[in-house]
Amino acid sequence: MAGRTPARTASKPRHITRPSFPDQWDLTHLVTDPVRRLDALLAELETNVVQIEAARPQLSPSMPSHELLALLTLSEAIAQGSSRLGAFAYLWFSESTKNSEARSFKTRVEERLTALNNRLLFFELWWQSVDDANAARLMADAGDLRYHLQTIRRFKPHTLSEPEEKIVNLKNVTGRSAVHTFYDVMTNGFTFTLSVDGKKKTVNREGLMAYVRSQKASVRQAAYQELYRVFSGQRDLLGEIYKTLVNDWKSENLGLRHFTSPIATRNLGNDVPDQAVDVLLSACAKNADIFQTYFKLKAKICKIAPMSRYHLYAPHRTEAKKYKYADAVTMVLEAYRGFSPRLADLAEQVFRDRHIDGPTRPGKLGGAYCYSVVPGLTPYVMLNYTGEARDIATMAHELGHAVHGMMAKDHSVFTFHSTLPLAETASVFGERILSDALMSQERNTAVRQGLLLGQLDDIYATVLRQAYFVRFEKLAHQMIAEGATGDQLAKAYMNELRQQFGKAVKVPDEFQWEWLTIPHIFASPFYCYAYSFGNLLVLALYRMYKEQGAAFVPKYLDLLTAGGSQAPRDILITVGVDMTSETFWQSGFDTIREMVEQLEATLS
Repeated sequence: MAGRTPARTASKPRHITRPSFPDQWDLTHLVTDPVRRLDALLAELETNVVQIEAARPQLSPSMPSHELLALLTLSEAIAQGSSRLGAFAYLWFSESTKNSEARSFKTRVEERLTALNNRLLFFELWWQSVDDANAARLMADAGDLRYHLQTIRRFKPHTLSEPEEKIVNLKNVTGRSAVHTFYDVMTNGFTFTLSVDGKKKTVNREGLMAYVRSQKASVRQAAYQELYRVFSGQRDLLGEIYKTLVNDWKSENLGLRHFTSPIATRNLGNDVPDQAVDVLLSACAKNADIFQTYFKLKAKICKIAPMSRYHLYAPHRTEAKKYKYADAVTMVLEAYRGFSPRLADLAEQVFRDRHIDGPTRPGKLGGAYCYSVVPGLTPYVMLNYTGEARDIATMAHELGHAVHGMMAKDHSVFTFHSTLPLAETASVFGERILSDALMSQERNTAVRQGLLLGQLDDIYATVLRQAYFVRFEKLAHQMIAEGATGDQLAKAYMNELRQQFGKAVKVPDEFQWEWLTIPHIFASPFYCYAYSFGNLLVLALYRMYKEQGAAFVPKYLDLLTAGGSQAPRDILITVGVDMTSETFWQSGFDTIREMVEQLEATLS
């Protein structure tokens, strides 16, 4: 998941057999010879599109439910074929963003699929126009597709006319999507130069970020300074890209679709009430002092004076070693198996099917992600594995996404993907499983201290840091609407950083450009609160697991099996969670505070 700052972990389990799997993925399971057969594959989709178009005159609120279901079956087939083809294009591009053939193919596929989907807009618009009584009658027999149909109707107040929707879709291919692709190509092509132990090294971003966790303070500082030297050197261009994307978001979602705020668009898509997001972000700001206390403790433990943003991810002395890829695979699979053999088997299937691309390479898309393409197809996982301890937790995280998609395989292509906030549940839970397994194996105080530091670093990075990204985005969207410059945005970002860290952590001036380096801010406005949501939710769920033991596991597996077939609020209610409750979110922070107190106890 690009843009994510993953956790770190520590020593590997003892006395285990190390599996051997290829470390690059096989894309042939998606589509057969897609480059040569693109026209033929598109023709297959065209056949189904034509059948739905032919049914347009028969669409009526009083139509029999079986006729609607027949059209939905055709729609599913189109979605399946489009997803496979679109996934191949994106995964191929991810392998090497500098591959001009892959870029060209991706653009061509996006344009052709957009054109086909535009021809089906009438179906969703008709469904939104159906009166409530007939909609309820038609959905009564829809089974697993019921929530999909409800979701379409949820957007009714913000849907445009058919010609307008077609124009927006076409515009996004050569507009928003193209601008974001330009950002990806440009920033993933950056190279960075760093002197380490007297030797000058030229690395990509993934390689550079390994050094922000160096044992040497001077190297950590130099890595950050080089990151922001390169990005700030392009701040005018990157700032204009960001402002263009923000203005596009505003023009479409506020100007045309009449959402009340820029973030309301994301909330509706996530099917999460605005109130729940407001309460979440408020709780994060309210509890920033927990992490300020933590970083003061970390400074003592790691002998850092003064504590600076350069040293936020300074490693504990037990974390200096590198880990072989095969050892990391073993550690993650064994941790999963300790919680649920079923989940471990599914995670191992990702490796056995060769659906994971592990090592970092020049030009490869940065970060990590999981791509669950269609139900029943093993998801694809991309990593940038460099041997750092944090990469092991990233592997556990992305495999969590994969097993989530695999558990939901019996749902429709429209309902097996969880909505965004719940989409982080299995991934973050996977990290907790890994951390807990390692903690249970260790009796050495120093190693346990290192594990706690790793866990709290990760919780900071995926709770408070992500929430403050969204706080900045809310401010930035408002400022850009009022004509703000890139320099003014940088000052606003710095103010948010200094509020976040208080007096506990000094923030050097170059960190004002950090926002330029966060892909999600450019690609998916307000996406990042899902990480805060998912992590705090998992802290609550994991507490339930520790209290209930094995009895909790079936409940958790049922939650994953639900996929995106119900509203997030309804799924969470089944495990006793109210997402609009301030008390619920505070309970997550209470757990974090307990971990900080546990860390403090290791000093006595």
